[in-house]
Amino acid sequence: MAIVVRLDVMLALRKVRSKDLAAHVGITEANLSLLKSGKVRGIRFETLAAICDYLQCQPGDLLAYLPDEPEG
Repeated sequence: MAIVVRLDVMLALRKVRSKDLAAHVGITEANLSLLKSGKVRGIRFETLAAICDYLQCQPGDLLAYLPDEPEG
């Protein structure tokens, strides 16, 4: 199972800089970078809601599920 973070795509579509989003949400640019790269194990709903509010999007616009490839 792989959850893919598509935050970078949404930032590009909305023409928003990471720095501006981080300031609005109240997280560091370093933590936002970790989130964009998918290297975090979780995200608080409050943070996700703040990101969605700023980018005017839904959580599903930021996260995608890619099922594992069957072995065999």
